[in-house]
Amino acid sequence: MYNIYENPLCTRYATKDMQYNFSDEKRYKIWRRLWIALAETQMELGLDITQEQIDEMIANKDNIDYELAKSFEKQTRHDVIAHIKAYGEQCPKAKPIIHLGATSCYVADNADLILMNHGLKILRKKLINIIYCLADFALEYKDQPTLSFTHLQPAQLSTVGKRACLWIQDLVIDYYDLEDVLDNLPLRGAKGTTGTQAGFLTLFNGDSQKVRQLDKRIVEKMNFHSSVPVTGQTYTRKIDHKVLSLLSSIAQSCYKFADDMRILQGLKEVEEPFEDSQVGSSAMPYKRNPMRCERMCGLSRFVMSCDQNAAQTAATQWLERTLDDSSNRRIVIPQSFLAIDAVLNLYLNVCNGIVVNKNVINRRIYEELPFMATETILMLGVQKGGDRQELHEKLRQYSMLATKAIKEKGENNNLLSMIASDPMFKISSTEIQDILDPFKFTGRSSEQVEEFLREIVKPVLSDNKKYIGAVEGKVSV
Repeated sequence: MYNIYENPLCTRYATKDMQYNFSDEKRYKIWRRLWIALAETQMELGLDITQEQIDEMIANKDNIDYELAKSFEKQTRHDVIAHIKAYGEQCPKAKPIIHLGATSCYVADNADLILMNHGLKILRKKLINIIYCLADFALEYKDQPTLSFTHLQPAQLSTVGKRACLWIQDLVIDYYDLEDVLDNLPLRGAKGTTGTQAGFLTLFNGDSQKVRQLDKRIVEKMNFHSSVPVTGQTYTRKIDHKVLSLLSSIAQSCYKFADDMRILQGLKEVEEPFEDSQVGSSAMPYKRNPMRCERMCGLSRFVMSCDQNAAQTAATQWLERTLDDSSNRRIVIPQSFLAIDAVLNLYLNVCNGIVVNKNVINRRIYEELPFMATETILMLGVQKGGDRQELHEKLRQYSMLATKAIKEKGENNNLLSMIASDPMFKISSTEIQDILDPFKFTGRSSEQVEEFLREIVKPVLSDNKKYIGAVEGKVSV
């Protein structure tokens, strides 16, 4: 007998919190809460529904007979009808009024929006904790000079802490986007079969105000701020795209961090955590592969691709609806959340154990610093009476000779010794060494770290103090 395929997002990567959020159990319990909210509000607005019926529904809201529902679905080929029937079997008094006036999307679409809302709140906690962790790291290394790179070629010096602020800034942007999506994520509400609320209008004998109240009160009972103003049978799938675009944006930020870490680990400057018994390669015992960051990149790439899937679904909804979205959304929405959950778990694990190899960083700085110091040396030479154009040409020639010796002969950088021995510059070795303090080449990097953490990051963390430390931390290594 062969084992069946298991989704690695569940078996290896995502936390139990996020897995449960998109579980059948949670979804169907939400369906029942929605049916209770519908019946309860209809009773409040004057329909012939009794408190006894409502109490019966409430008493059985978590008592789901999945086998019974499965048998009904096998007969009807319709999951919502199957669960209505199963609920009705458990609530014989309430059976006639369950799902009264509603369409399947009343429970299916509203539940999807509730699950996405809850999923975003799980992600928010993790974003906050990663920002908090990286902020500590940035502050600790705000003064540590490091060689920065443009085009992956040596550029001016920055600091390790300043570089970390680039990662934090991306996450802060994502945080505010997440807050915006959460603040404006609506419920579908009670809109009826094709969004016209015709069935509800009939139930309330043409009283439009009661139909409007039905929609409004259900939204409030489900702890949302608003409902989608107009719908077809479904809410516009552009909302799905907006949510998955946010997840894609978070994935982009995570990918950038992880990719930077992979480059830095290749340079042996900064590394992700590596356990004592961890194996990097089955063939090469010395390997310390950045497997966490590589996994972050792989999963982030998947999340970024789901954004386009949602865009295609939003674009291809015929008139008031078509059903080709259902099977697709069952996969793409939960798996996008599970994958980005896994990415953030890894991010949190990595940033809690980043290793900074200062000696390697300093060695690389001193390999490149002589070239960076030439502008300062040029100015000092002019102050000592030299001709700017002549000194510039000398520096160009010496730089070419030093570069050639490094590349062709593997020699150390001897640019500064050539300058010190040239009487045209009138600069001693001692003066040159004084120039070569790496920190003097980092500009305002340290101040920028302090300002950024104080002005941008601190307000975010202060507003979310209750989430710091409050995350589930499953990481498969």
